[in-house]
Formats: sequence, structure tokens, C-alpha cells
Amino acid sequence: MAVPGLAAIGCGSVNRLGARPPNIIVLVTDDQRWDMLGAAGNRIIRTPHMDRLAREGVQFENHFVTTSLCAPSRTSIFTGLYASCHGTHGFATAMSDELHARSYPVRLREAGYRTGFVGKYGVGRTLPEDKFDYFDGFSGQGQYVHEIGGEKRHLTRMIGDKALDFLATCDLDQPFCLSVSFKAPHVQDRVPPFFINDPEYDRLYEDAEIPPFKKLDPRYFDELPEFLKEEYEGRIRQQRRFSTRDTWQEAMKRYYRLITGVDVQIGRMLDWLDERGIGGDTVIVFTSDNGFFLGERGWAGKYFIHEESIRAPLVVWDPRTPKRMGRRRSEMTLNLDIAPTILELAGLSIDPSTNGRSLVPLLDGESPPWRTDWYYEFLWQREGIPIPRTEGVRTERWKYNLYLDGQPGYEELYDLHADPEEESNLVSSADHEDRLRQLRARHRAWKQSLEAWRPDAVWSDPA
Repeated sequence: MAVPGLAAIGCGSVNRLGARPPNIIVLVTDDQRWDMLGAAGNRIIRTPHMDRLAREGVQFENHFVTTSLCAPSRTSIFTGLYASCHGTHGFATAMSDELHARSYPVRLREAGYRTGFVGKYGVGRTLPEDKFDYFDGFSGQGQYVHEIGGEKRHLTRMIGDKALDFLATCDLDQPFCLSVSFKAPHVQDRVPPFFINDPEYDRLYEDAEIPPFKKLDPRYFDELPEFLKEEYEGRIRQQRRFSTRDTWQEAMKRYYRLITGVDVQIGRMLDWLDERGIGGDTVIVFTSDNGFFLGERGWAGKYFIHEESIRAPLVVWDPRTPKRMGRRRSEMTLNLDIAPTILELAGLSIDPSTNGRSLVPLLDGESPPWRTDWYYEFLWQREGIPIPRTEGVRTERWKYNLYLDGQPGYEELYDLHADPEEESNLVSSADHEDRLRQLRARHRAWKQSLEAWRPDAVWSDPA
């Protein structure tokens, strides 16, 4: 069947493989940090299908989010823009029609793709049902356990069912793009035991002993400045969820079970592709919206520029060519890069005002000039929830962070090569005064560049 739009814009002829545009599935988990899958070296968690994608695809080992909060990060995933440019810093702001118009789902739909979204939408309170051909999403956090027809069903399984419903209604002569957004492994806020896994997996990891992380040691909390201790929301949440060694073990097992539950649904989708013989024509992008503190430094949640919070998994599985299979890349990639990558894979142009970069050259094994630093921002504020706003810069070696609240002007400087655990703040070190001045200047340059961003102008990283 001829698909209106595809031939008109040359979608099938411009992609780098010179073939029909691929089907695309985008899988986004919630609060799954980079080291929480087997392919990243975690020897306890069971994620065979995520591991298969990583093993057969391209695994990006240094992938980051530019704002560690779900709504801004998800908007960045859709659009390829920093939060300073798309304007979403919290949960209430919906994407405008102009932002939707530049998002990968709308661009692909206009090009002739059949598009679908299932799961946690997570951006504003208005659901964009008219922006997709198939939409079965929800606003807010959602609930893990649903009672349907007298039977309790877990949300992760329900999202998997809806993903398969979309796939089953696709005409395989028309390329499709399905975005699947899981709630897992996010907590159920204020509902013990918080990490509410599918009861089917209650015995999974039952006999496992998860080794405590180094930064669970109380000294890391004791060494914090006072404004990041008892009154900070991350500490309040840590006390609810991880207050003792036993509660930490139980919470971690539940967190692992939630991730394994997602993995099972990914396996169902892979099986569907294999059974219909279209796996070889399908690209899968797997990532998470941000990282997560699991008790480190006496904190729970995300928000800050520390690695636990900003690093997330990213895998691109594209079996259409052997050169995109079985690779690992160490370049710093960002959630901003996902939208332009999807557009190029589909053979579409990338708006020159986009902040992110297409990863297609990296998928192909090339070594183009790449970013050497990037900007972090966390500007969400909500009355009654004490979380300081921060801005900073991360380079391949250095990390600079500036607090705007709590103790305004408080700074952090870390040498990630010598101190990967970020234990020694070098701001007061006489030996690092020049480095501190350089990173302060980079912070100002980034801030000014993003403040000057315009949707109708070419943008590039500040020189």
C-alpha cells in the first residue's frame, strides 16, 4: 500500500541506508539509572531483553539527562531541546502546539508514519490525544495496581498489553513509530512499600543479598552542608524508603523487580517483531528519563548533578546493518540527542535550532568532533517541597555545580578522573583556582547562549 506523504518528502530515499524508513519503537523507563541492568555490569538484576538490545545494538555508556526530573526530561526527549529552550521545568506545563510540531512523533506522523503512545505521558495535565494516531496514555504518576473485573493487574503489564494492541493494528506496509513510557521503576509516592512490584515477581531476588553501595555510609551525609540535610526533600524521602539496612534491602529488591517487570514486556514486543519477521526492519531506542539516588549521601530521588541522578541507560538497536550491531560508545550523549537521532533514522531533516545532535554517525562507527561539555539545569520550584535549584557544567573530566537556593552561591567542583565518586569538593583548593574560573566562565557562556536561543535561528554549543 502506498503511504501518502512518504514519497512526497523523500522519506524512504534519504535515510543513510537508502532503504524504506524503519519502524521505530521508543522505550522510556522512569528513574532507572545507568547501572541498573545486566549489560551495565549489574550481576544481580535480571534484564535479559534489555541486555539483548545492548548486546546486539549500540550501547552508549556515558549517557546523561540535562534536567533530572521526569517532565522536563521527557519534553527534551520529544523535542531535542534544553529545558531553558522548551520552557518546561516542572509538572504543570504542557507542550505548546509549536513544541509538538517539532517533536519526533508529530514530524514522523506528518511524514506518513503511523504513530502511537502508551503509558505515562508525564508532561503537563493535558493529554495530546490528537497528536498521535493511537493514544493510550495517562497524566500524572498513575497507580501501579488496578482492579479490573475483580482481578488485580499491574500497570507495567497493562502498558505492555497496550503496546501490543497498537502493534497488532498496524498495517505492516506503513512504517510505525510507537513510544512506550513506563512508570516503573518509579516509586508510588507516599504509598508504602513505595516500589510496588507485580506480585507475580514477589519471590524474585528473595534470596539475593544486594551489596550496599559505598555512599550509603553515614559519613557522606554527615559531610554535607546543613541546607542539604534534614530540611531537604531528598533526605525526607530517604528516611521514608531506606531508613535501615533491612528497609534498603527490601526496597532495592522491589526496585529490581519493577525493572525486571519492564524487561518482560520488552521481551513480549521483541517476540512480536520476530514472529512477524519485521525485527530486521525495526529500530528500538531504550532509555530512562533520569537516574536515581538509592540512598547514597543519605538521599532518595534525583534532582542534582551527581552521577547517580543524571546518568541513564541508552541503547539503540538497529539490526538493518552489521555496522550498527554490537558496539559500545563512550562519548557523552544526552537526552536531547534522541529526537534528532530518530528524525535522521527516518530520513527527515533536523531543525537547525535543535540543541541535541543526531547519534547516527556514532551508530555507524564514525568519530566526528563531539561535545566536550554540556549544561545542567534544575529550576523546578514548588511550595512545600524544599529542593534547591541548581545549574552546572559537566565536561569529560570536570563537574561544576552552583546552588541557587538553600545556600545561594554554594559551589561544587569535582575531578571525575581522580575522584569518580565525587567525594572531594575542590572549590576551596588553591591548586584548582584556574579550573574553577574556567568552569564558572563556561557556566556563564552556556547560560547566555541558552537565554539567547530562538526557534527560528541556527543554534550551536557556545564556543
